[in-house]
Amino acid sequence: MRQIVLDTETTGLSWEKGNRVVEIGCVELFERRPTGRTFHCYLNPECEFEPGAQEVTGLTLEFLADKPKFADIAEDFLAFIEGAELVIHNAAFDVGFLDSELARLGPQYGRVRERAAVEDSLELARQRYPGQRNSLDALCKRLGVDNSHRQLHGALLDAQLLAEAYLALTSGQSEIGFDSLTETVSQVVIDRRIAPELMGARPRVHVDEAELAAHEARLAAIRARAGACVWDSHDDVAVAAADALAL
Repeated sequence: MRQIVLDTETTGLSWEKGNRVVEIGCVELFERRPTGRTFHCYLNPECEFEPGAQEVTGLTLEFLADKPKFADIAEDFLAFIEGAELVIHNAAFDVGFLDSELARLGPQYGRVRERAAVEDSLELARQRYPGQRNSLDALCKRLGVDNSHRQLHGALLDAQLLAEAYLALTSGQSEIGFDSLTETVSQVVIDRRIAPELMGARPRVHVDEAELAAHEARLAAIRARAGACVWDSHDDVAVAAADALAL
């Protein structure tokens, strides 16, 4: 699956009041792994900042004066997100602003959700941690993502931090190698059913106490970070995996 972790910075809190996008930052993931591809641009908003908005981002109209307008980058931006799943923290805010920018260019550009699926990481966090603060900073602290260098809001930096937090928030089989292991185990089971007579005596792996302790410590770390460990609810996979590794 191709995912784009996206963040924007704007001149204010409401696109309905005429506020505009001043920065877009995107980080690409493929099969839940960063590809190294990003999309980042500063934009000339052609309007003033609302009071307080500049302090949040550190951006000024002087800095943005020679930057492209949204119309100049729209095609490249849409090509980058086309067909992906967008991961956005408080998606209604960013999607609302982007849809407003697209609407200014004409109906032929459509809307963001016509180009890509959208997953709201804020809603995911609220489901995982109900009644708690779930801002990006709060998530980074809770999930062990280092955001000490985040002094100001910046779209690309925030997208990079959100990508780490999102992967930790939704961690599962792909983070600990179960996807490939399960595929291998499945193939071993199929082979046994087809040609059991070809399967000779298999050597057994004997695990010492130190290795067991290290294994348990690893599982405990996963539980502490993700809130659950898929190993605990997949005993059949664990047994099959042990058998596969003994071959």
